[in-house]
Amino acid sequence: MAAAALGGAGVVVASPAQALSGATASQAAADQSHAYRHGAVPLLDAVQKSLALLPGSLNNLRYGGGAGSPSLGVTTGAPKVYLVFWGSQWGTRGTNSSGNTTLSGDRVGMAPRLQAFLKGLGTRKETWSGVMTQYCQGVSTGTQTCPSTAPHVGYPTGGALAGVWADTSSAAPSSATGNQIGTEAVKASRHFGHTTAASNRNNQYVVVSPTRTTPDGFNTPTGQFCAWHDYTGDSSMSGGAVSSPYGQLAFTNLPYVTDAGSSCGQGFVNSPGTLDGVTIVEGHEYAETITDQNPAGGWTDLIGYENGDKCAWISSGQGAAQNIKLTTGTFPVQSTWANDYNNGSGGCEISHPVR
Repeated sequence: MAAAALGGAGVVVASPAQALSGATASQAAADQSHAYRHGAVPLLDAVQKSLALLPGSLNNLRYGGGAGSPSLGVTTGAPKVYLVFWGSQWGTRGTNSSGNTTLSGDRVGMAPRLQAFLKGLGTRKETWSGVMTQYCQGVSTGTQTCPSTAPHVGYPTGGALAGVWADTSSAAPSSATGNQIGTEAVKASRHFGHTTAASNRNNQYVVVSPTRTTPDGFNTPTGQFCAWHDYTGDSSMSGGAVSSPYGQLAFTNLPYVTDAGSSCGQGFVNSPGTLDGVTIVEGHEYAETITDQNPAGGWTDLIGYENGDKCAWISSGQGAAQNIKLTTGTFPVQSTWANDYNNGSGGCEISHPVR
């Protein structure tokens, strides 16, 4: 198997003990010392590209047994993503020729780019989403494979984007806490009419903060990440767990990643690639949310990394980030971890048959 990055770990290891030791420094670099920052995409310049792999299937993801109430592991229906552009800083709303929402305060066009990407997932028979469909729930804790009878991760047939809301009623905080971000997700759930746990079963709410804000310390010395995801029931979140009358919600803290430039993926695949990081980072969090909806009850490895963490910022060789073609355009994405790659030894894949 060709070299693949494991969550940015900076050492070569040959045993579980060494792997855990080496990962400690890596997790600190990605600011994953904050337990609620699940699947935190590390700043590119904080990642060393040495290989950190364990022998054979010890690399692989394991089912965590579910989390929350009700206990959930993965998104089993067609994934539904609701984009929430949070704060009056986004400015006036408009619509472009593709029918996507535009915002006058969106200086590089991050909003329509996100919409086009999420609309395109599950179209043109794309197989990037296929990697995730090998995972499931309803199996024993610690399991590495899924029988055909288990409820698997769903495929986003016809697009994953389910709704867009520009909540410009008031300014977004200059540096929101995790609790405030989760509270905005609850507000969005009400806005979109999802007022029961059942109606939120396969939903995720992506809270996108405006330019020049630092949600949860993004792009500051205390926030060495590009994005992270969690669920409202996580009591370790900054500010504590979020009260939700609509069931426990999966949500993503997606800052205005282009403010971090190349540290969050600008130019990583294309040139000049101003918006490369937008879909690389959101794709990372989307893939992790559907395979670990209520972290960490879904699929993680021995260290705690999710499928996106293990394959972040690979620039060449097996699993390198690259463009994929959808009906809505061409978008750069990273690979994600596949347990069944290389006869079960695992590896990073950009394409996989849909289960």
